[in-house]
Amino acid sequence: MQQLTLKAARVNAGYGQAEAAKLLNVTPKTLSFWENGKRFPTVDMVAKICELYHVCYDDIIFLPKASLKEN
Repeated sequence: MQQLTLKAARVNAGYGQAEAAKLLNVTPKTLSFWENGKRFPTVDMVAKICELYHVCYDDIIFLPKASLKEN
């Protein structure tokens, strides 16, 4: 599987930001910070994100898409 940004993983799982934040028991602002690379989730939260989005840790890039360079 190609690696996905945190936002892409959420969208692919069919969740809006507010809905995903509620299911993860965080604020939408916190989830936005994670998706934009301003903050990073704890190890425990990463496990919850992976479970909710049905992805493996290795499949998620915890950086905003704009910061990734094209290969």
